Amino acid sequence: MDEARRRTLYGRRRGKKLRSGQQSLLDTLLPRLALTLPAEPATLDLARRFGGRLPAGGVWLEVGFGAGEHLVWQAVQHPEVGLIGCEPYLNGVAKCLAQIERASVANIRLFTDDARLLMAALPERSLARVFVLFPDPWPKTRHHKRRFVQRATLDRLAVLMLPGAELRLATDDPSYLPWMLELTCTHPAFEWLAERPADWRGRPADWPSTRYEQKKIAGTPTFLRLRRR
Repeated sequence: MDEARRRTLYGRRRGKKLRSGQQSLLDTLLPRLALTLPAEPATLDLARRFGGRLPAGGVWLEVGFGAGEHLVWQAVQHPEVGLIGCEPYLNGVAKCLAQIERASVANIRLFTDDARLLMAALPERSLARVFVLFPDPWPKTRHHKRRFVQRATLDRLAVLMLPGAELRLATDDPSYLPWMLELTCTHPAFEWLAERPADWRGRPADWPSTRYEQKKIAGTPTFLRLRRR
């Protein structure tokens, strides 16, 4: 995928100039944690990427981790799980690396490009949980094709997720919510777990708030939990 195509999918790669400490983390810590795709189309060896064996608690994927607060929180709470975070925005990656260093967690790997490229290389039935939290809503109708939640994306996640695995989605955008619900609830591989309004209005205890949410959320957030059938 060329750079112009990447920008249309998820926007810019950099924001304001990185501080020297942030650049140092990108230069030193990121190479130890970064997942790189095989030169030829091939399945990624996750056991090798996590030190020679698959994590006992399985592998979780977060698409678009922002500054990494949720990702690092989950890593601290679940040391038995291997977490893969995808984020192309390098300023966010640098902030996440700082949190990883402070928390001294060793169960995170990072992919700093479009998550769909990684998903194409992951093994089938390799993911026990997937998070897509407050993705860019691309609100203009002509940009809806750039949204991460698409039928093709769900089809691929259905291949990658284990039976019983959980897909967590969140949005505060009034146009993205019905889009998410229509695509997920009509997909044969996924079952929405909500039984009452409180299930999508309230945040689960193991779903921490982030500064991004506190600062940027414009409307009422909705939290969706789905299970891979």
